[in-house]
Amino acid sequence: MESSRAAGVHDPITENIYTGSQTGFPDDLIDCSELSAPDRKQIAEVMNALARLREAERALSEASRRFMKLSEQDMRALHYLIAAKRQNAVVTPKMLSVHMNMSAASVTKLINRLEREGHVIRKLHPSDRRAYALDVTAKTARSARETVGRTQARRIHAAADLTTGERDAVIRFLDGMTEELSLSNADWTKQL
Repeated sequence: MESSRAAGVHDPITENIYTGSQTGFPDDLIDCSELSAPDRKQIAEVMNALARLREAERALSEASRRFMKLSEQDMRALHYLIAAKRQNAVVTPKMLSVHMNMSAASVTKLINRLEREGHVIRKLHPSDRRAYALDVTAKTARSARETVGRTQARRIHAAADLTTGERDAVIRFLDGMTEELSLSNADWTKQL
């Protein structure tokens, strides 16, 4: 299903999801009483910008999956293999299993399907003749590069437009946001 943004439809609720009381979250979830009204407004604008970025990434990923006729799981596996290839790293089925958080049997099915569809190849492991390594095919790597890769690479323009200090602030912000969202900070996940 195409997103409203991708379809060119203006959706003020999605575009301003964090606008509202305080920082856009219910007052009982976060106390922002010590923040000024302009600070709360600007924080909501930051959260809305992040929401728009996530939506743009989701729409791009969905379009790429449709173009390449792959599932989200397939794309995650291929992304890992492509990243490994760029780093000249050897990927084994076990490594893919750990990365994907899947059982060995499930990863075997995934590999079999990707191999059957011409996306990956199995080859002898360069240092362990009892094992095999996985590699993405040249055609799939080229297709991924020309679709999502080329589009994703344009992000560099946004980072290049910032000063060194601004980039440091963005890095600090994103690392801080990542830490705040870490599952280790969510008590409810201990019940899973």
